[in-house]
Amino acid sequence: MIKYLYNFSCDWYHFFSLSPSYLHPKERMMKIAVISDIHGNLPALEAVLEDISRYGADQLYCLGDLTDAAPWHNEVIQRIRTLRIPTIMGNHDERIAYDLPVKPLAKHGPEERAARLAAIEFTRNTITVDNKQFLRTLPHLLHLQFGRYRILLAHGTPESNETYLYADHPEEILLDMMHRAGTDLLITGHTHLSYIRTMDNGRKTAINTGSVGRSKEPDRLASYLRLEISNSDAPTLPELFKATIRKVEYDMALTLTGIRNSPVPDFYADFLSGVLT
Repeated sequence: MIKYLYNFSCDWYHFFSLSPSYLHPKERMMKIAVISDIHGNLPALEAVLEDISRYGADQLYCLGDLTDAAPWHNEVIQRIRTLRIPTIMGNHDERIAYDLPVKPLAKHGPEERAARLAAIEFTRNTITVDNKQFLRTLPHLLHLQFGRYRILLAHGTPESNETYLYADHPEEILLDMMHRAGTDLLITGHTHLSYIRTMDNGRKTAINTGSVGRSKEPDRLASYLRLEISNSDAPTLPELFKATIRKVEYDMALTLTGIRNSPVPDFYADFLSGVLT
């Protein structure tokens, strides 16, 4: 069993080659959990971590966006740091880490644009120096390898943590992106909408984990990916792994109260509660 192989001193890329010796000797299987887009929602993170513990994951990864939209960004970052969870730099993390300007998004209406600015400003004014520095250490990509199969973890796409990959992204473009990135399995977050998509007659797979702390799915539950690697000597990609999107209930009332009693705009509480869609 391996636990949290990670090195914060590296630069843009992190690469891990996990050999079959790391798999369970009897079952020849390794359990991986991948979380993403916590957005300061500590109650959701704690519920997901508890579920992952019960699942018995050998390794846990995070695809970033630890900050904004709920008031517990420092607590979330500290939890990630304490557990030494390998984590990618999301677009929100990068903006906070480097004091980047907030660019308005065309898909947002006036209310959401104002709420976004206020939430980011709250994070900027309250994040600790150590936590801000931690965000600067995060890589943009994580590479894993099992036998001849390559897995790439990215926040948005291999090229950008700002670009969205939805379930209906044109297959030809997505396959070309994966080919250029040199990966058989691409795992992303950023959209807050989970999916598992098999392409090219099973030779390529793209997965979105969904969001822990700010789901845009109708049930608003926290979600994450469970990935079971059964045999790194598998002759085909579908025989290598089993992927499941896991939905987790959490104390939504606690999150809503926390948002409403903080400088974070009520817009985000209304969104999570389903008042806004």
